[in-house]
Amino acid sequence: MQILLNGKGYTTAASDLDELCATLGFADAKIATAMNGSFVAASERKATKLADAAEIEIVAPRQGG
Repeated sequence: MQILLNGKGYTTAASDLDELCATLGFADAKIATAMNGSFVAASERKATKLADAAEIEIVAPRQGG
């Protein structure tokens, strides 16, 4: 399916947000996620099903200042 990932087109076979994060290498990472403008808690990612044209944002914290 085709989604928008951090503002760019992305094709994925993932069925839920948790699977997408794992596919991208974020399985155990501390990240923040949102779908279609709404925050998705880590505990809800498995239950958050992806659909064509979904807008996903994944943000990883960075150190520095």
